[in-house]
Amino acid sequence: MAESSETPPDFADIAVAHWQRERPDLDFTAMGTLARFARLHIAGSRRVEAVFAAHGLDRGEFDVLASLRRTGAPHEMPPSRLAEILLITRAGMTKRVDRLEARGLVARRADPEDRRSLRIGLTPEGFALVDAAVTEHAANENRLLGLLTEEEAHTFDAVLRKLLAAFDASGPESDPESSITGPISGPITGPSRNRRDRPDQPGPR
Repeated sequence: MAESSETPPDFADIAVAHWQRERPDLDFTAMGTLARFARLHIAGSRRVEAVFAAHGLDRGEFDVLASLRRTGAPHEMPPSRLAEILLITRAGMTKRVDRLEARGLVARRADPEDRRSLRIGLTPEGFALVDAAVTEHAANENRLLGLLTEEEAHTFDAVLRKLLAAFDASGPESDPESSITGPISGPITGPSRNRRDRPDQPGPR
């Protein structure tokens, strides 16, 4: 007997069907799509964060090291600029830098143009660690998106760009640290808090 080509209902379909039964007066068209996107974020983040953990880092710490590494020599910048890039408060950045400095991965240095200011820079140990981590991180993310065809990946990227551009144009309406995607860690990860400070987002309710 020929197998059905229909995709079986998933968790989002079931939740939407329940809501359509209970509240037929409402439009739940978007709920399933956004619930899947939220679950993709959670599942993808766990896989990405496992790579960071293997190198002794959480996501926030990786983002600091990666931001310093990708800007090029001398691999340093003011803490205020780091906080701006990563969309976190200066107090939050200070905590991350304190942890990394205690491990010898970054160092606070006097700004040569303003001795009253400091710059955060990679140490040789930090440079080596983030290079090893980003090598595995890039391979891991490519592996995750490798589930899509090349055409599907391009379409997915185009849709994300369109949605993000619209949201950015409308201005921030919530805590920027809760963003799902961002410029530092790649398509699935992004500017975020330490996982301990970020509750997982469940599916549709």
